[in-house]
Amino acid sequence: MLRITIAQLNFTVGDIEGNVARMVAAAQQAAREQSDLIVFSELALCGYYPGDMLDEPPFLQRVQDGLAALQQASAELPSLHWVVGAPTPTTGPGKRLHNSLLVLQGGTVRLQYAKQLLPTYNIFDERRHFEPGPDVAKVLRIGSAQVGLLICEDGWNDHGADYATNPFERLRDAAPDLVISINASPSHVGKREQRHQIFGGSSRRHGLPILYVNQVGGHDQVVYDGASFAAEPEAGIVFEAPRFVEDVRTLRFDNGHFLTADGQAPARVPAEGLPTMEFYRQQILLGLKDYARRCGFRQVVVGSSGGIDSALTLALAAQALGPENVVGITMPSRYSSSGSVDDSVALCQNLGVQLHTHPIAELVAGYAQQFEGSFGQPLQGLPLENLQARIRGTVLMEYSNAFGHLLLTTGNKSEISVGYCTLYGDTNGGLGLIGDLYKTEVFALSRHVNEQAGRALIPQAIIDKEPSAELAPGQRDVDSLPPYPVLDEVLKLLIEGERLSAAEHLAAQAFVAQLQADDAGRALVQRVRIMVARNEYKRRQAPPILRVRPRAFGSGRQMPIAAKYV
Repeated sequence: MLRITIAQLNFTVGDIEGNVARMVAAAQQAAREQSDLIVFSELALCGYYPGDMLDEPPFLQRVQDGLAALQQASAELPSLHWVVGAPTPTTGPGKRLHNSLLVLQGGTVRLQYAKQLLPTYNIFDERRHFEPGPDVAKVLRIGSAQVGLLICEDGWNDHGADYATNPFERLRDAAPDLVISINASPSHVGKREQRHQIFGGSSRRHGLPILYVNQVGGHDQVVYDGASFAAEPEAGIVFEAPRFVEDVRTLRFDNGHFLTADGQAPARVPAEGLPTMEFYRQQILLGLKDYARRCGFRQVVVGSSGGIDSALTLALAAQALGPENVVGITMPSRYSSSGSVDDSVALCQNLGVQLHTHPIAELVAGYAQQFEGSFGQPLQGLPLENLQARIRGTVLMEYSNAFGHLLLTTGNKSEISVGYCTLYGDTNGGLGLIGDLYKTEVFALSRHVNEQAGRALIPQAIIDKEPSAELAPGQRDVDSLPPYPVLDEVLKLLIEGERLSAAEHLAAQAFVAQLQADDAGRALVQRVRIMVARNEYKRRQAPPILRVRPRAFGSGRQMPIAAKYV
């Protein structure tokens, strides 16, 4: 029988001392619970992913100091084995570092394993910094059990399609009683079910129980949901840690089965995770909390237009940080409807958020007058529309500078995709909460926020309102874009394609195929394709956005600006 403590913790990238402190506290808890083994996540010592900090000698020295501190702490708890993820130096040619797993016990390193499969797709770029480890299996006897060890991607190639090497096969040949995989597996919609399918399948195929330990927390655009789990060959997924929170939990491993610390069968694990909209809500809340905290912000400011995007952003910010830490600013121009201003007031009253009013009509008029005086022609059309957005963006940045609030941008994925936004205007900000949600999803999540709250936090008038930038008389989004239910299906196929869930991919394929059955539909799809391509320069200069879908703008989709696409 083996007692194993899962340490699903929220590590901060670069905070070596803080991460060590969290690990030591968890290990002390594990020792009190008489565990034989405590398991931390991938690169737990430095946080995942440190990027080019790995190229800096002072950072690497702090990593070495942190590892020495962990070894000293392990000497003080001699009966406990620590499974720790950390970068370690290589000794041969190639990159200078391995992404390593170390087993510490009694102040010594009993085992060291280097990750073999280094992902370089989507948001990952590990081969930039790490050298792959040798094709060897690492197994260690702890108590009465032979424990095999893997790091994240090493367990994702059991189908053999992505890499020539399959570390799982070599590990199976070593005949462990149990496999432990340490991970930094980022979260997006459908990812939990994908993990269960892949590792549950490997457990069944190889006849090996698997314990999968993941980190939790937001790091820049990426959010890790935790959801560590255990799989058995016949029973499938038998244990799951909670999502989006830290969890230090001790399990028993006895005769090939995972049990609770007191020897009971764990609670049943449902096949389906959170409903999609609740998943979006929780992922965004954690992402904002950690981004603001790690960047030193306690409060945020949002431009409140009276539209659905800013309303949802304000509602989510109030839930994440508390309404007392959220400020809205409404900035009416000559084209703003009275309803939009009234809707902003009602929204902020519902949320308990402070709302300031900063009219911009006189500022716009002053700019337009000076433009004509300097350049000899009136300011009109698109330049005048964009001026309003840029003045609003400037006002919001002034407030951010003056009062120290983080400015949240409010663009959604549909508008960002086709460039229906103003550079240096409504794209100003430090973080976008809904930039990975299509417009139809923004409406759906807004309705869910109201349902979850049990009342209309976001006024129904805002949800029912036809989308408009209100930068010109009678302006509607549909005058410039296809209807959002049409646009979003085309965008899903163009941007995410096969990365979509099977159901979503089939639906988007069928929808676009039907569109392309006639000349008008083909022209529409081609128009959208051109808009996406031509607006890469805007996305490159936009704030980071919280990732909730399989392929988000930013590091998850890297496209050139100056290129011929069509």
